[in-house]
Amino acid sequence: MPAVGEDAPMYCSQQINIPPELPDILKQFTKAAIRTQPTDVLQWSSAYFNALSNGETPPVKERLEMPVATQKTDTGLTPGILSVLNRQLGPQKMCTLTELEKKWKDMCLPKEKLYSLIQLGSFGEEIEWLKFFALACSALGGNITIAMKTICEILTKDPEGGAARIPFECFKVLYTYLAQIDGEIPEEHTESVYTYLQYHVDKQKGMVQPRNFLSQDCPKLDP
Repeated sequence: MPAVGEDAPMYCSQQINIPPELPDILKQFTKAAIRTQPTDVLQWSSAYFNALSNGETPPVKERLEMPVATQKTDTGLTPGILSVLNRQLGPQKMCTLTELEKKWKDMCLPKEKLYSLIQLGSFGEEIEWLKFFALACSALGGNITIAMKTICEILTKDPEGGAARIPFECFKVLYTYLAQIDGEIPEEHTESVYTYLQYHVDKQKGMVQPRNFLSQDCPKLDP
């Protein structure tokens, strides 16, 4: 009779082929998971590697987020998650509901919140990304002022901690949209906000920044 283990295959380091890129892939994956802190690691990991294999933007936050006391954490949304979704869906301007559902699921967000935002914005199968994005930003702080500040901080091309400037025309489109969804902000008020901001915009080469509309002299975005 053969000795115990005689028929078992024998391996040595020369027989095991480890792809040279594997250690770096695992290192980057670990860093991404630590930064993103997904609530469902298996779901997120599948989305992460699928995105890499397809040459798409992976569902990874740029940095680890600390809890914010004023943030509505029950929605699952954070500025970091919205930044990820904007990098993934923003470049194409329009997205389908199916695409949004997939990216939303990849970030382990509650589907109930997605459908409540879809209903609030009366979106169909084709969704204008920036309008949905604006509604999602409003879900973070519960008012338009915080939403517009978050929008500026995510959409800006300024470095982190900078002025967070965005084109004034983009600001006007999104603020007007949120004011219309709110239903209690008259058009005359939004125009008074634009009139005040125009002075600063002219000096800032067509750009607006949170400091401008957070000024005590500016008409409140939420009157």
